[in-house]
Amino acid sequence: MSAALALAVAATAAPAAAAATAAGTTAAPTPAPSGTPEIPDSPVGGQLRWLLTAAAALPIPEDQIRARFSAGFLAQVPPAQLNEVLKSLGGLRLESLSEATPTSLSGLVTTGQGRLQITMSVDGDGRIDGLGFTLEQRPAPGSWAELDKRLRALAPRVGFLAAEVRGNGACRPVHTLAPDTPRPLGSMFKLYVLGATAEQVKKGRLSWDTPLTIRPGLKSLPSGTLQDRPDNSTVSVREAAKLMISISDNTGADLLIDKAGRARVETQMSKWSRHASLNRPFLTTRELFLLKGADHPRLAKKYLSLGRSGRYRYLATTVARTPLTAVKAWNKPRDIDRLEWFASPGDVCRAFAGLSALNTPPLHEAMSANDAGLRLDAKSWPTVWYKGGSEPGVLAMGFLARDAAGRTYVVTALTSDPRSALDETAAAPELLALVRGSFAMLAKDRVRG
Repeated sequence: MSAALALAVAATAAPAAAAATAAGTTAAPTPAPSGTPEIPDSPVGGQLRWLLTAAAALPIPEDQIRARFSAGFLAQVPPAQLNEVLKSLGGLRLESLSEATPTSLSGLVTTGQGRLQITMSVDGDGRIDGLGFTLEQRPAPGSWAELDKRLRALAPRVGFLAAEVRGNGACRPVHTLAPDTPRPLGSMFKLYVLGATAEQVKKGRLSWDTPLTIRPGLKSLPSGTLQDRPDNSTVSVREAAKLMISISDNTGADLLIDKAGRARVETQMSKWSRHASLNRPFLTTRELFLLKGADHPRLAKKYLSLGRSGRYRYLATTVARTPLTAVKAWNKPRDIDRLEWFASPGDVCRAFAGLSALNTPPLHEAMSANDAGLRLDAKSWPTVWYKGGSEPGVLAMGFLARDAAGRTYVVTALTSDPRSALDETAAAPELLALVRGSFAMLAKDRVRG
């Protein structure tokens, strides 16, 4: 239920004008210990040295973060969220630098998630205004046949759809693999939660500024940061939605399910999915953690043995009374074909299309906050939305992108293995490469058409 492994801290502002005048120049490097790359003696180089040191002693104190990062960056990535992302990386060691100017740099770092590309920029005051960690880029496929071959090599069960979203909201498939077969989604289910929330705002039953109370019984486990806030503090619908999508905040999702109502989320899914019945009851993340991680497999077996009405009762009684402290982590697939959230690639396309029709500034802000490292050309693709999901044995990615001419496309890849955990450090960058190639081929197909 994490935000796929392409963890990204989005840059919030373009580098200051000084960056343009200094482009192509590199500051004199500081001698480095043998085996480590030289970091330039420059404003951005000094900030990189600080970050590498600070990331080894998390959490970074808030006053240090506010002194080092620009106000514009922190408006989009608050200190708690930054610490959460750095913590999830599991360590940070510089491997190489590929480009460097006095105000920007890029290179490779080694983390607990594998090798990631790092980008950093600073503003005119020397504060960090851009910071990104994305998975190392792999070559994109040049044909649909190559894509199919590489996708099937990732997992024993795969589903794929590349489609154009027409003006009436219909998805016109261009290339597919098992597009109508339901697969486990991981946190991609949050698309439907966002849809239900936006629908309630549209109907006037909620507003994006409605406060949500973070009650202890609604707190979940990471990914996310809201679980660390004080009991009974509040967060707006807008912030919870953005955190739910951008960093896959699980507590944010559960707060929104509670506010919109489980039944309304189920209704929303029935509008966009042909497999909505597989998601009744529509589980919260807390419930899934408890069913899979507390006293396993007793709770899960009992839940799965019940009919639908019995499952609702079991969630409201036994599961609701089980403390989160009883959850123990697992690293192998657990009932991913029966105890998860499910949709087909076609269902996911309909969810993206439905969200596009409901689009409001807060919804767009949430969906565009993190592109998972896809890095499409911004001039050719000015709008990119992303949501993914994972748990042991599951890796899913879904993207909507709108080109400069206003044409909208959706690419969805769902992979799973009920017997073995997927190697996400290898699978995630490969999926991103396949998706990147898909958008290029969709653009070419449109030109030829």
